[in-house]
Amino acid sequence: MLEIRPADLQGDAAYKLLCGIVVPRPIAWISTRSAAGISNLAPFSCFTFVSHTPPMLGVSIGRRPGSFKDTARNIHETQEFVVHIGDETLLEPLHRSGGEFPPEVSEAEQLGLELAPSKLVVPLRVTRAPVAMECRLHKVVDFGNNQFFVGEIHLFHIREDLAVGNKVDSGRLRPLARLGGPNYSTLGEIIGMTPQAAQSQAAQPGPRKGVVSRG
Repeated sequence: MLEIRPADLQGDAAYKLLCGIVVPRPIAWISTRSAAGISNLAPFSCFTFVSHTPPMLGVSIGRRPGSFKDTARNIHETQEFVVHIGDETLLEPLHRSGGEFPPEVSEAEQLGLELAPSKLVVPLRVTRAPVAMECRLHKVVDFGNNQFFVGEIHLFHIREDLAVGNKVDSGRLRPLARLGGPNYSTLGEIIGMTPQAAQSQAAQPGPRKGVVSRG
């Protein structure tokens, strides 16, 4: 086994190492609005949800040398943002929106993405995204050179064909995930397991017949 001490790593080596290990990672495609009224759109893959009551999302955003990224600066200034989940049809614009754009340039406008007004927050939302979540900032926590932004969801926008009761069909959602480098993955094979609460003491956990499908 290869052994690596973090103290021996230089530059962004640890970042690249982790990006190849912690995979696949869901992608928060975040729209914000600057104090000057410019819409910003960028993807972030250090992303999860941190609470369900109330529903809260968490995303880690790194600092540039001497400054914040546009997304982080806008959230600090306006306290609001919209998190989208992009599907396979949005791979190219999602990837390209992560490029270096000047603060006065709207990524969505440059990429030809239609935006629509949100209901409860100022930042606009991407109309093609199958899921959009309107958030207000709850807390920011510093971790090394990163800031972890926690936002409370105040409104879900979910494409109608994805909803099954109060659940989302992940196979129909077909979300994108991030790997190391400029690489992405799709949902791939879905393997259903017996819920833990439904297993008897004698039952052995394993795949359920008839529920293995491809996303």
